[in-house]
Amino acid sequence: MTTRFGPGDDRADPGLSAIMSERSQLVNLAYRLLGSLTDAEDVLQETYARWYAMTAREQEAIESPGAWLTKVASRICLNMLGSARARRETYVGEWIPEPLPDPTAWITGLSGEGGTDPVDRVTLDESVTMAFLVVLDSMTPAERVAFVLHDVFRYPFGEVAQIVGRTPAACRQLASSARRRIRTSRAPVGPSAKQAGIVRDFKAAWEAKDIDALIGLLDPDATATADGGGLAVTHLRPIVGGTQIARAYAEIARIASAGRTFAETTVNGLPGLVALEDGRVLTVFAFETAGDRIKHIWAVRNPEKLRPWRGG
Repeated sequence: MTTRFGPGDDRADPGLSAIMSERSQLVNLAYRLLGSLTDAEDVLQETYARWYAMTAREQEAIESPGAWLTKVASRICLNMLGSARARRETYVGEWIPEPLPDPTAWITGLSGEGGTDPVDRVTLDESVTMAFLVVLDSMTPAERVAFVLHDVFRYPFGEVAQIVGRTPAACRQLASSARRRIRTSRAPVGPSAKQAGIVRDFKAAWEAKDIDALIGLLDPDATATADGGGLAVTHLRPIVGGTQIARAYAEIARIASAGRTFAETTVNGLPGLVALEDGRVLTVFAFETAGDRIKHIWAVRNPEKLRPWRGG
């Protein structure tokens, strides 16, 4: 795993500019750990609240404010990951990580403005693809934190151990276990241009309600998962099998209102689709492809997770 991130730089001056310069790092970390931009914002606010709750003397005694902020944010995320498992037990239907738009590539009708804060601070790379986040979500909280901090953000296991509350050797084992999950659960990420072509063909076949064409684009063992959170109508359980998905999606197209349109966009750094009605985003679709076929479709309809796509 390569990354452009690293531990918080040492800061001799714990002033406002030095502290606020860590915001991007913290948002990137929290989103990858939690899979939710809303929760990442909460972590950001809580982390800074704890910093400013200290006296000036206490702040000045901290050798590296960036490292301190990262440690606090990571521990908050670790606690939130534990409580999130309990919340999922009452969540209606399947839970999918919150999808991110590409703030530099807004499609016509999706937003008339540029990226919003803090969406425009999340770097879109392999570690935020929907497939990657879904695998991260299957890990234990300790596995996820150890893996993201070490493999994505390149923190040494000695520092990871202080955050997770385990020994460096135990954190090394946690990260190793997480890597095995990644290797066995995800298809290799192919060229973005190739996936864009597959998604484009899927869109055309879907709009034409061409079941045979849809079946040809779907892996026989493909899975389609939707997240409505009880706030939007959708299938509550994953649809398994290319034929079953093709029939279900053709039926969706058949009953869609006359004002419903589909547009190509970028979802978490990879080609995807959005369903629009009168210019308003109703659903965001993320895809994972394997070879020339679609292996996974994730459809997010929960309006609480679509705030960045609706201009705030």
